[in-house]
Amino acid sequence: MLSQARYLSVNKNTTLFSPSTNPPSTNFKTPKLSFKLRNPVYNFTSKMATLSDGANTLLDFDYNDAELDGFALVGNQIADAAGEVIRKYFRKTFDIVDKEDLSPVTIADQEAEAAMTLILQQHFPHHAIFGEENGWRCKEKFADYVWVLDPIDGTKSFITGKPLFGTLIALLHRGKPIFGIIDQPILRERWIGITGRTTTLNGQEVSTRKCAKLSQAYLYTTSPHLFSGDAEVAFGQVRSKVKVPLYGCDCYAYALLASGFVDLVIESGLKPYDFLSLIPVIEGAGGVITDWTGCHLNWEASSDSHAPSFNVVAAGDKELHQQALDSLKLY
Repeated sequence: MLSQARYLSVNKNTTLFSPSTNPPSTNFKTPKLSFKLRNPVYNFTSKMATLSDGANTLLDFDYNDAELDGFALVGNQIADAAGEVIRKYFRKTFDIVDKEDLSPVTIADQEAEAAMTLILQQHFPHHAIFGEENGWRCKEKFADYVWVLDPIDGTKSFITGKPLFGTLIALLHRGKPIFGIIDQPILRERWIGITGRTTTLNGQEVSTRKCAKLSQAYLYTTSPHLFSGDAEVAFGQVRSKVKVPLYGCDCYAYALLASGFVDLVIESGLKPYDFLSLIPVIEGAGGVITDWTGCHLNWEASSDSHAPSFNVVAAGDKELHQQALDSLKLY
């Protein structure tokens, strides 16, 4: 049984592709890594294409496999560190603080983000970090590489003892997510998405399932109460057409979509740290994730950035995604 929490009111042997069963100790002193990165770290090449009107456009970058493996290795280390903190507090007594937006935060959120930040600063001192709890961490105003962290996505699930929250980790290169983790530290399930590669769950490749009709789709959203105004009406348009509407999984719904158990996830008002890590995971499993107009999701983080809100739709099947977009046009 969940211990009663005290409420306060204020403003404001690790492997590359699976969670460690023996996470690092709480002092978070990590060993030196064996991989080597080019100097400088962000030295990737890019391709330019010429459009029909003669203009040049920047295409996807070619990423070095060893460098991506190095990023993934550190990503796993910080997920392990966060998981150790979170398991220590799960279903225990702790203070719950209401932030300015009335969303809850706990000591587990704060300590987990601090643990991840320390490891990243040790290994990538020139990378920036943007965490849900502490915002921008970098001496410079801008950085080519930005780690975006949400230590506990689904804090309400966490504080009520439901193990369907997750730790979200994304690495952006010039605004594009090239690496993402969805980690469920209680169930010890870890989905990893890396640009150009197939998504894995605990080391095994996963994929979305085919479902080309809304009438056959299983739909998830965190809560129907999070929609308002036109967004509520637009979501209702989709909900009325699907086979089964389901609620209450936060980021775990997207993980289930990547593994082929759910067909569609629709949410409103997500912040960048809520969805950036999901993009490589969903796309690497064969799915599609965009905003409600069908545009790609990205975010240029900087020291002056404020996290805006986005409406997000993810589908395992491209045809289903388009049908969902068509039904959301009311918004």
